[in-house]
Amino acid sequence: MMDEREEDADEEAWLQLRPVEPLPSQCCGSGCSPCVFDLYHRELARWEAARASKDRSLLSGEESQSCPSKLSPETFLAFRISAVDRLTEDTYCVRFALPRNCQFSLRPGQHLILRGKVDGLEIQRAYTPISPANAEGYFEVLIKHVRVPVRSPCVCSQCYPTGLMSQYVKSWGTGHTAFWRGPFGDFFYKANQYGELLMLASGTGLAPMVPILQSITDNAEDETFVTLVCCFKTFEGIYLKTFLQEQARFWNVRTFFVLSQENSLEKLPWSYREKTCFGRLAQGLIEELVGSCRRKPFALVCGSAEFTKDMARCLLCAGLAKDSYYLF
Repeated sequence: MMDEREEDADEEAWLQLRPVEPLPSQCCGSGCSPCVFDLYHRELARWEAARASKDRSLLSGEESQSCPSKLSPETFLAFRISAVDRLTEDTYCVRFALPRNCQFSLRPGQHLILRGKVDGLEIQRAYTPISPANAEGYFEVLIKHVRVPVRSPCVCSQCYPTGLMSQYVKSWGTGHTAFWRGPFGDFFYKANQYGELLMLASGTGLAPMVPILQSITDNAEDETFVTLVCCFKTFEGIYLKTFLQEQARFWNVRTFFVLSQENSLEKLPWSYREKTCFGRLAQGLIEELVGSCRRKPFALVCGSAEFTKDMARCLLCAGLAKDSYYLF
């Protein structure tokens, strides 16, 4: 009788050690490798092998981290928030501290995965650091408080409660800790690899363009031309105005703005009037931009799924081949 009880207790102990399958909310949907589901299946295989051999020591597959700044695509690491700066009404630049002036092993344009928990539900989202690749002692990300439309059962109009990750991020402050893993992303920029980069960014899609652009202007030997097109709703909603103005002073950089909810050039500062269009970035403007490039362009596109799909179609219609653009 005791043997059966011991076997039942042992079986229960093994079941408690079984990895828990991730919820759909725990996948950021960015095509990361490894994905959270890849990690689950890997841990499940390790658990099954350990259970078959009745050797629990096989379950310890984590590597020790000698330096908290050493990123891992498989393991979330804790980083402390050192500053939170409000850029626009709903967008913030959050700085995370790295110990001992360490540097990230992060290439310009690569992204990280942030893990958060709201009301017991774990969620994960992808964010691209905007800090320079050679930044020492810190990294920075753009965080937007997204408001997701849902229909209220009580009224006919729509209300806009804050998105899940935004609820988590909204609680952040200096000294708080957040958990990241990475890096991810398979676009690797090399100096002088392309004659000209045509960057098409919508909203926070500007994030991967920032470190790539800065890596070009920081390198005196990189003679790549850059045409950066930033799409926002309003002038007040443009992120990183000072940085973009500084970059536009370089001989090889042009910046343009497309504002969907503005209609008067007179309301804009003089320095923006000649390089701002109203409406949406559409086929005609894409063809004009491609035609005005000083060298054969390679396009980089980042924004919402709808924006990315539209830009890919427009670039193909403008004569670019499928291997002449990259969609973040």
